[in-house]
Amino acid sequence: NYNTTKSISMASVSTKAGKAKIHIIYYSTYGHVATLAKNILKGVEAAGAEGRLIQVPETLSKEVLGKMHALDKDSTIPTISFVSGVENTVTLEDALVNCDGILFGFPTRFGGIPAQVKAVWDATGGLWMKGALVGKPIGVFFSTGSQGSGQETTALTSLTNYVHHGMLFVPIGYTSPLLGNINEVHGGSPYGAGTIAGSDGSRQPSELELKLAQHQGSYFTQVATALKVGRAATSPSSL
Repeated sequence: NYNTTKSISMASVSTKAGKAKIHIIYYSTYGHVATLAKNILKGVEAAGAEGRLIQVPETLSKEVLGKMHALDKDSTIPTISFVSGVENTVTLEDALVNCDGILFGFPTRFGGIPAQVKAVWDATGGLWMKGALVGKPIGVFFSTGSQGSGQETTALTSLTNYVHHGMLFVPIGYTSPLLGNINEVHGGSPYGAGTIAGSDGSRQPSELELKLAQHQGSYFTQVATALKVGRAATSPSSL
């Protein structure tokens, strides 16, 4: 199996160069993106990297979230905070800078990223000024209500943020045969893993979608690890 062989190979390489650190940052209202994130983490760890789940902070009030019947956030997973010293949080810089790669997950809002995710990127002006994210690999995963409601455009319209930071976008392409499955309705696109929640949010990620998420975690880790190893080998201190 190509993917399994590559994962084992990269796991061996990353051990020699130090494990790659992959941050899986996500925003989830009804749990669909959170489920994908946890399966992506499995793929990251299977490929020999250290994965870390981080949540995007909520911008809506508890009253509004209650009317939306939104799920409570997972209290075991830290959330990005724009103010330091808050319990069970990480700073924006820690979330985005202190890692070897980022996998970012979000639901769609009319074919684009939601305001909560946009708020995170809008707060990165200081990091942009320092070039702190230049050359950092990033991939995306997503959830939509139906097949035609953003499985590609949600990812595509998010690219402007990464491009302006000089980041390296890593799509999954068709590296997994699961993406070409036409025997069942499923999410995902060449941009990344995805799920379809249904118009009322009742549909949960399918087994195929979860496997695709794990594949993205492993595939992305292989790329990030290769970059880490290559950069270490060509750094002035190693020459």
